[in-house]
Amino acid sequence: MKRRTFIQGLAAFGVASTLPLPLSRTWAATAANPVSVDSLPALEGKLTLYLGRGEGGLYENVLQAIQDKNPNLELGIRRGPTAALANTIVAEAKMGVRRADLFWAVDSGAIGLVTDAGLAQPLPADLSAQLQPQFRYSGWAPVTGRIRTLPYNTERLTKEQIPDSIMAIADSDLSIGWAPAYASFQSFITAMRLLEGDDKTAKWLKKVKKKAKSYAGELGVVMAVERGEVDIGFANHYYSLRLKAGKPEAKLDLAFTQNDAGCLVNASGILALNKDPLATNFMRYLLSAEVQGYLAREAYEIPLIEGIKQPEGLPSIASISPPKIDLTQLADLRPTLDLMRNNGVL
Repeated sequence: MKRRTFIQGLAAFGVASTLPLPLSRTWAATAANPVSVDSLPALEGKLTLYLGRGEGGLYENVLQAIQDKNPNLELGIRRGPTAALANTIVAEAKMGVRRADLFWAVDSGAIGLVTDAGLAQPLPADLSAQLQPQFRYSGWAPVTGRIRTLPYNTERLTKEQIPDSIMAIADSDLSIGWAPAYASFQSFITAMRLLEGDDKTAKWLKKVKKKAKSYAGELGVVMAVERGEVDIGFANHYYSLRLKAGKPEAKLDLAFTQNDAGCLVNASGILALNKDPLATNFMRYLLSAEVQGYLAREAYEIPLIEGIKQPEGLPSIASISPPKIDLTQLADLRPTLDLMRNNGVL
């Protein structure tokens, strides 16, 4: 759906509800079902959002649609790299300054940095209840998910030739594409450290480095796999789905490891930095059926509320068996970066 169509689609829902705060019992009782923007309170007043860059402008489309539906909302947006904005929020708090009301991050590690500093406001129970149980956190709302995958070239490999353990990849004879400087890759290595320990992770990095080609980003990894430069790559799922959407004949498919960092489900997320109900109600729009459906269709991200269709070409999270990990633990990147530098990866 193009931006104009999406905005018109939201506008077509009519004037937002004037439900009192907290939301009515009827709405809260059905919060596990997709909620339309038509059921949400109108947004009136000033908000400042710190927005992590990402998703090729699709998040910007969502924000524009919300503003178009709520003409009395004055939304100021500060854009920047997610990690840098998280550090800015923490630094501002230490100086006794609060410039942001909301933080929408493309990576949960940045969310963890802010929540660990005690700056996030508790999430209302009815808002948390909309999320799938494994994505419920006390201080922030995951918006969409992204799963780590092994994109592979279908002319060079069959899925059966790919190990279902991320640790076994290091001992295989497969050629690999990776993007070590990319934030999602570093979160993946952080998860590996938490699950496997630093020593095993260091040995894995050393082995993979010998057979890997480096790329600037994970879209580059996926494109290299499709061209046949390497057998497999490490990348978030949506890069492959987007490439195949534009090139259905692409020599590309996805493989998944089992219950390890190789199939980590990470998430974008939003949190409120003050107790103003306006900030919380803004968050509700991001969990609406319209926004979740749009990001699933256009960004190929995984919707995290019940009842929204997943992107085409992606199995259910339950069938993939991702590891159980608190995503906010991915915040501590310094040991990961040190480990990667000490082993010549960065």
